[in-house]
Amino acid sequence: MQTIYLLLAMVLAYLLGSVPFAVLVSKSMGLADPRSFGSGNPGATNVLRSGSKLAAVLTLLLDAAKGWLPVALVGWFGARWGLWEGAQAAVGLAAFAGHVWSVFLRFKGGKGVATALGVLLGISPWLGLWVLLSWVLVLAVWRYSSLSSVLAALLAPLFYIVAGGTLWAYDRWVLLAVAAMSAILLMRHAGNINRLMQGKEPKVGQKKTAAGAATPGQRHK
Repeated sequence: MQTIYLLLAMVLAYLLGSVPFAVLVSKSMGLADPRSFGSGNPGATNVLRSGSKLAAVLTLLLDAAKGWLPVALVGWFGARWGLWEGAQAAVGLAAFAGHVWSVFLRFKGGKGVATALGVLLGISPWLGLWVLLSWVLVLAVWRYSSLSSVLAALLAPLFYIVAGGTLWAYDRWVLLAVAAMSAILLMRHAGNINRLMQGKEPKVGQKKTAAGAATPGQRHK
């Protein structure tokens, strides 16, 4: 029965993670579908390119919440069903996978930065805050959202290892989940990394000028 409960929790977490809040928030606020302009990525950074900071903030918070909630729920109530730290890792990874490969978007999705942060906050608020602080510091200095995300992804498993057993309980399954999310984040940012190396990556607040990029209001054909 424990296996069944875990599988059910993972399916529910994946479905929650699949909810495309970037698309829903943009539609509810009368904005263009974020998949139709900029990077085409249904995430908060691309929603910001629509010109609405409110929509971007709402998207960011909701994307983080859908990563945090399944992990938090397992932490609060999972013990009675035989679900421990390993189960938190599993549902967190499932929610993250739902965002990256959303069943509601034909298994396409965002890059997963906000959702991964939500998962980390659910695992340990300290871990999440450390990663968030590293993201903010890099962004403040260099103003590249993608660079902030890449470095935060690299640091997350290192933070977990360094302070494991002190600020939070250490669990190898949690470490594997954190490392898996980091690896996927790096793969999802491969294009950004390439543009950073070429000096072509736009900074936060700059419009995307790459060839073929659409502007808000346009639709992919």
